[in-house]
Amino acid sequence: MRSLTRLPVLAADSAPNEAGHMEGSSRTDPIERAIRVGEDLALAPLRLLSSVANPIRDDIGRGVRRTFGVSEQHPPEHVRDPATAFVHPNSVVRVVHSDIGTMMIGGLAALMLQALHPLAMAGVADHSAYENDAIGRLRRTATFVGTTTFGTIDEAHSAIRHVQAVHRRVRGVAPDGRPYSASDPELLTWVHAAEMYCFLQATQRYGARRLTREECDRYYKETAPVAIELGAEWVPRSVDEMDAYFLRIRKDLYGGPQALVARDFLVRGVARKPEDKAVYALIAAAGISLLPHWARAKLKIPTLTLLDAAVVTPAARLLCIGLRWAVPPRS
Repeated sequence: MRSLTRLPVLAADSAPNEAGHMEGSSRTDPIERAIRVGEDLALAPLRLLSSVANPIRDDIGRGVRRTFGVSEQHPPEHVRDPATAFVHPNSVVRVVHSDIGTMMIGGLAALMLQALHPLAMAGVADHSAYENDAIGRLRRTATFVGTTTFGTIDEAHSAIRHVQAVHRRVRGVAPDGRPYSASDPELLTWVHAAEMYCFLQATQRYGARRLTREECDRYYKETAPVAIELGAEWVPRSVDEMDAYFLRIRKDLYGGPQALVARDFLVRGVARKPEDKAVYALIAAAGISLLPHWARAKLKIPTLTLLDAAVVTPAARLLCIGLRWAVPPRS
């Protein structure tokens, strides 16, 4: 929502007639004009609030970015030349990844879901200072996603090579005795699938609009090349493939001690100010609400369907509307 001053008014002169065509303003009757005036009056306070807040939108946007651990400055301009962009400017992935609110909610959900894989979780626990540098890790992840979504081909390849170099150093033995490596193609598939699934679910529930089934399939297909270049041999490229993958992988997932520690950390967060804690608590609740029921059960998180529907979802949608105003999405 870029500005409340651009909220549409239901004008009678733009209503379709019985044949489905648009009528001209000459057909507007007095009752319809009265309705339109009433709507204009009802929206006046919102427009006034927007006009007052617009001059400080940049300051609010910087504050939002700082709170969420991303750069306080405006991000680099998105590459719009299809010949040099790593992801096509008209892609669905750019629509999904440009919404900071849904990305934060989906990102938190993805971290919880990823923690259920004991080998992936062991790599994070042994080689990542996520409890001491949560904001730094968030910033690095946001930079990678942003570069591989909105950057040039060369910038994306450079970011991928950097992550590959980091992955080569992440290896060890998990608590269940199995060796792990962050370069393992199967682990790369899991991390990618969990992340993309949660980003898409967040968009579907809290985004500006729901994507069609065809757009969801396109999203999975468009995000696949990043995982393949990182070293995955296969990733889901459609909604059906994602569902089938989860059915196959579920037997290998469980909430071990390391996963439960990560769960507690993610629920608790690192916010210090009361207002930041309140916002984070809502983001965490919204992220948890996106998890499949079987994932919640493995993480020992109760499923509270009525609470999610009556409280969490409406509140999170309002939060995302506000964030889209403060940090307008750019595709």
